[in-house]
Amino acid sequence: MNIKVSKDKFDLGKEAGKKAAQIIRYSLQTKGEANIILATGMSQFETLQQLIAEEGIDWSKVRMFHLDEYIGLPESSPASFRKYLRERFINRLPALREVYLINGEAENPEEECKRLGDIIRRYPIDLAFVGIGENGHLAFNDPPADFDIENPYIVVNLDTVCRTQQLGEGWFKTIDDVPTQAISMSIKQMLLSKYIICAVPDQRKAQAVMNCLTKEVSNLHPASILQIHPACYFYLDSQSASLISNTSEITNL
Repeated sequence: MNIKVSKDKFDLGKEAGKKAAQIIRYSLQTKGEANIILATGMSQFETLQQLIAEEGIDWSKVRMFHLDEYIGLPESSPASFRKYLRERFINRLPALREVYLINGEAENPEEECKRLGDIIRRYPIDLAFVGIGENGHLAFNDPPADFDIENPYIVVNLDTVCRTQQLGEGWFKTIDDVPTQAISMSIKQMLLSKYIICAVPDQRKAQAVMNCLTKEVSNLHPASILQIHPACYFYLDSQSASLISNTSEITNL
């Protein structure tokens, strides 16, 4: 595993964003385009900010997908991931080659999964950004996650820990406001990415980070599956890495 620990989330974001820019530039140089998957949430703030500031990226040759979206939540909601990506990424850059956002308001979520699945199968992913949830989830694949499903996008039920995290981060006013279902990229689809950058700051993620990086791969700790990916880069801060006792594989920045 490639694991780096920085002193705080700001340094973490800078390092993750720089690495992401390096990978995107390489893809543009070698194949003339880059296909990326973006994550959302508080863990991605600093990483996306750094990526946007990086020079030497022809964004008109970059195709973007995203990981997950709540079902039934309007894009106007402060918690909408489509709103998040437009405000924090898409609208702050020159026009991307193509943008594929998940329509959580689609009349038929299963059909929306099929639509997106048919598209992403045509474009091998060069780089995926992911985080780790407080329950160890990867995207919205809560434990016990399905490691075997082949469909690129799936409809999932959100567990209580997941929904409580969204409330705690301030995206919703009450737990009843947090949707109970979402459209999520599947585990297998994420693992098809050539490179993965997993940025995980904050003390509240420490237990999940320890479980997913130091224990055996298990669908009870969904993000543990990243251990088997050949080019996954973990970016932690001193707080999220605080419960990892064996630091032999960790490089302090």
